[in-house]
Amino acid sequence: MKFRRTLLGLALAATALTFGTGAMAQAAYKPEYKMSLVLGPPTPWGMAGQVWADLVKERTAGRINIKLFPGVSLVQGDQTREFSALRQGVIDMAVGSTINWSPQIKELNLFSMPFLMPDYAAVDALTQGEVGKQIFATVEKAGAVPLAWGENGYRELTNSKKAIKSPDDLKGMKIRVVGSPLFADVFNAFGANPTQMSWADAQPALSSGAVDGQENPLFLFTVLKMHTVGQKFVTTWGYVADPLIFVVNKEVFASWTPADQAIVRQAAIDAGKQEIALARKGLTEADKPLLKEIAGMGVTVTQLTPAEREAFVKATRPVYAKWKTTIGADLVNSAEKAIAARKK
Repeated sequence: MKFRRTLLGLALAATALTFGTGAMAQAAYKPEYKMSLVLGPPTPWGMAGQVWADLVKERTAGRINIKLFPGVSLVQGDQTREFSALRQGVIDMAVGSTINWSPQIKELNLFSMPFLMPDYAAVDALTQGEVGKQIFATVEKAGAVPLAWGENGYRELTNSKKAIKSPDDLKGMKIRVVGSPLFADVFNAFGANPTQMSWADAQPALSSGAVDGQENPLFLFTVLKMHTVGQKFVTTWGYVADPLIFVVNKEVFASWTPADQAIVRQAAIDAGKQEIALARKGLTEADKPLLKEIAGMGVTVTQLTPAEREAFVKATRPVYAKWKTTIGADLVNSAEKAIAARKK
């Protein structure tokens, strides 16, 4: 009888422990999670965050609610601080740029190597292959859980002065660039004057003529109406593409049940696929309707010939060689092989 009472007591204790653990796990869920974004809707980047948040809320029956904070407002607009804040728990989750996080994770500079990825098939060969898996492992080691890829697109060149067809055309031109030394090195190689500044500072600088040009994905040209801030010339040169990464803070991810972790991961993958299609819309079709739309704004659109593009490639080879060592020769070699083997 005593033995049976002991067993009953152990069973009750186990039940209480299980219930208590479950209650604690449930209590660990926050009423709301903060997602950081550089751009909000209606940009593809902003839509990536919105779709992800909506899918998660729907598929978890409201257990996980996410609020979007565009403009990297959780770090006072400083894009380069976003990953550090994510790692520290100031930010719960993010759809972030490989460029903006490269100061903390040097391997992410891979995607900013000048003229590494000549087409979208090359981008996919990296993000969807072994190189992408290796990058994700590096991001996780750095302090966040990567779940899926998105895309900000190829960064094309705009300016207020003239059509850019050769490296010499950029000499002396003041170009706004993002806060990455690799971008400064690239434009210095052309003899330009690269100027690092936030987009909030760049708009009045472009409008006043204090800065001549900038580089960004073309969807932003139409969304931000860049022709109204003096940007009358566009050159499509496809020198750098900017994949985005859907991530969650490690502690936050660990606080969710395995089932909810799987839901959040799949929602990120689904949102990423939708967002990549949005980012490429108007540029992958044969007639490139987005370029036609920009030309319709009174803008001169220059599409480089292979020979013209090759002159830019040649001018940046010393920069490429320098950064290959910084990023890691093995990783860059793996990327080059994956691109060479891609299905076009």
